[in-house]
Amino acid sequence: MEFAFLPVVELGRLLRQKKTSATELATYFLDRLERIGPRFNAVATVTRERALAEATQADREIGQGKWRGPLHGIPYGVKDLLATKDYPTTWGAEPYRQRKFDADATVIERLGAGGAVLVAKLAMVELAGGMGYTQANASFTGPGKTPWNPAYWSGGSSSGPGAAVAAGLVPFAIGSETSGSILTPAAYCGVTGLRPTYGLVSRHGAMALAWTMDKLGPLGRSAEDCGIVLEVIAGKDPKDASSVNRGFRMTTQSGSKFRIGVPKGADKDIQPEVAANFRAALKVLEDRVELVEDVELPDLPYGAVAGLIIAAEGASAFDDLLKDGRLSQLTAPEDRTGGYPALAVSAPDYLRALRVRRPMQRALDDFLKKFDALAVPTRTTVATPLDKPFRDGWPGVTGGANVIGPTNVVGVPGVSVPNGFGVQGLPTGLSFTARAFDEGKLVSLARLYQSRTDWHTRRPPLD
Repeated sequence: MEFAFLPVVELGRLLRQKKTSATELATYFLDRLERIGPRFNAVATVTRERALAEATQADREIGQGKWRGPLHGIPYGVKDLLATKDYPTTWGAEPYRQRKFDADATVIERLGAGGAVLVAKLAMVELAGGMGYTQANASFTGPGKTPWNPAYWSGGSSSGPGAAVAAGLVPFAIGSETSGSILTPAAYCGVTGLRPTYGLVSRHGAMALAWTMDKLGPLGRSAEDCGIVLEVIAGKDPKDASSVNRGFRMTTQSGSKFRIGVPKGADKDIQPEVAANFRAALKVLEDRVELVEDVELPDLPYGAVAGLIIAAEGASAFDDLLKDGRLSQLTAPEDRTGGYPALAVSAPDYLRALRVRRPMQRALDDFLKKFDALAVPTRTTVATPLDKPFRDGWPGVTGGANVIGPTNVVGVPGVSVPNGFGVQGLPTGLSFTARAFDEGKLVSLARLYQSRTDWHTRRPPLD
C-alpha cells in the first residue's frame, strides 16, 4: 500500500482496521528516509533500531486493545536539536556531529507516551541559524532542498522537517521556530506548519537559540494533523520553567464568520503569483470571513528588539564555541565569525530589550483582540535558489507585511497552509496569526480552508 502521503488520520484508521501494522508503517518510512532523504539533504540520522522496537511495542498493545490515541503506531521525525537517547543530536553543526545525550527531550517523551514511533532525526541549519547564515549551505548535511524543485531551498532552520514531510518521508515532524523557522519551510515545501504560543510546548531537551523566543511545533500534511500532534505535546512540564499550565484541544468551529484582518500592503510589491494566490485563498473563504483591509500593526521596533535578544541569548547559548574556537568548524563561512559581534551586546541593552518587549506584547495583544486572526502570504516569494545568497534570490521584491518578526518576538501563534504554486512550480503559503493561546481558531480556519481546497494533498514530482 502507498502510505507516503496519507494524513495521520487515515494512517490511524488503517491501523485500527488492521489493514496495516505499526511495524509495516515504520519499515515503509524507514526505507523512504534512507532511499529518498539524501536527495534533499533532509535526514541527519535514521533511528531504525529504535523505530522497529517502538513499532513492535505498538503492535503488541494495539493487538491487546490498548489504544493510546490517534498517534499510536504513527511514524514521525524530529528536527535534530531535540535530544534523543542513544542517537546523535547534532544541532546541524560539525562540532556536535557525534554528541549524544542520555535522555529524550520532553516532546519526544510525550509523543512516545502517545504511541508514536520515532523514525528519524531530521536535518537543520547549523545552530538553528544562530550565527547569522546568509545562504542555504549552512549545515554539515548540506543545503536543504525543497522536493518541488531541488535547485531551491527547503527553508530554514527546520529545513529537514519541511522537506521530509513534503517528500512523504514522514507523516509529520517536529520543528522549531525562533523567527520563522516553522512557517518558512512549511511555505517553501508546500506543507502545513503550526507555531504554538511561546510556553505552550515544553522545550526541555531542545537546543536553545533564544530562551525567551524559541518554540517547538508540528509540520504535517494538514492542519488537522498538526492539531492532533499539538494535543499530545502541549502542556506544563516541571522541567521547563517557561512552560505554561495549558493544553490544547481541537474544536469544531460554529458557522459564524471569522473576522480577519489583512495588514496594509500585505500583497503589494511581492511576487505576483504569491499575491494572486493570497487573494484567491481569501476568496475561497469569503462566505465565512469578514475581511478588514489595510489594518496597521502598532509601530514598534520589533526587528531591533528581536535581533538584540537573539544575539545576546545566542551568544550565551553557544559560549563554548565562541571561546574555544570551534566556531571555525561550521559549514557556512559567515557562521564561522557571525557569533562574535554578539559578544559586544551589553547587559543594559539586553535588559532594555526585554523591558521594551512587555509593552510590545500588550500593544500587539490589544491589536489582535480586534480579530480572530490576521492573514498574510507566509512569505513574499517562493523558495530561494540554492546558488545565491538570500538577499539576491529574488531581486525587486520590496513589499509585503512583516508579521513573522513581530509575532515571534511577542510569542503568539501562527499557522501556514499551502495555497498554490508560483514561479518554477514552487509552492506558496497562506498564514494566519492570532492572540496568545488562540491556536484553536488558527487550526479551525486552516481546516476550513483545506476542506475547500486540495493544495495540501498535492505531491511533488519525486521520480
